[in-house]
Amino acid sequence: MSTDVRTFIDETVKEHPVVLFMKGSAQFPQCGFSAKAVSILRDLGVRKLVTVNVLDDQEVREEIKVYSNWPTIPQLYVKGEFIGGSDIMEEMQSSGELKELLDASGATAD
Repeated sequence: MSTDVRTFIDETVKEHPVVLFMKGSAQFPQCGFSAKAVSILRDLGVRKLVTVNVLDDQEVREEIKVYSNWPTIPQLYVKGEFIGGSDIMEEMQSSGELKELLDASGATAD
């Protein structure tokens, strides 16, 4: 993979409090798992969300899986740290852990 793609991913996850690599956009998710991830983030009050549509760039789609060592999309990053996909997000939402993490990142503040 291109080092430019790797650099783009690394800079994106480190420069923004919450980043979701997904299929589609927050307005128009293109798979059920991505839609679930966006819904969870909205339910938890995330206001500062950056999304990256992996369907727009095949290199990003493949490299994000290598970067995280995680085989599926969507992928959530909070403060540069890989959190997981929609199932993990759902579990963390149920326990309250995801809300705490998002609040601490500043992504839920106005």
